[in-house]
Parts: sequence; structure tokens; C-alpha cells
Amino acid sequence: MSVTVLYFAWVKEKVGVGLESLSPPESVRTVSDLVDWLKLQSPSHAEAFSDLSQIRVAVDQVHGPFDAAIDDAKEIAFFPPVTGG
Repeated sequence: MSVTVLYFAWVKEKVGVGLESLSPPESVRTVSDLVDWLKLQSPSHAEAFSDLSQIRVAVDQVHGPFDAAIDDAKEIAFFPPVTGG
């Protein structure tokens, strides 16, 4: 599987890039699996994903939970919660 991973705001700053084209192993089937795999890719990734309560995710531009399947996903985006006011 090849997937585009997008990072926004402080997640992008911590990872060090805004976009990565990745081919995670077949064992990566959910967003949570992807996060666990990403944490192993670099200390920057590990730091960015150290507190998942501060990160939201969208799979193919649809917000969802970390247990969402990513089998045929083309794009996964990570971003901080958005507040308004």
C-alpha cells in the first residue's frame, strides 16, 4: 500500500515535513497501526505522536477515529484539534 500522509500545524513542525509518500508494511491496517509504525521511523515522529489526545485524523478527507481502517486509503492527515471563537 502506498499512502500520502499529511501533517498540519504543530504536528508538521514536530515531524519536520508537511507531506510524506509512504509504503507501510501490510500489518498496518488502521490509523493506530500507522501511528505506531510512524513512531518507529524517527525521533521526530515519536515526539509528534507522543500524546494522541492532542491529534485528530482524517482518512481520505473524512474525520475519523484512530481505529479507522486504512486499507485502500490514498491520504491520511494528522492535525491538532481546531478551536473557534
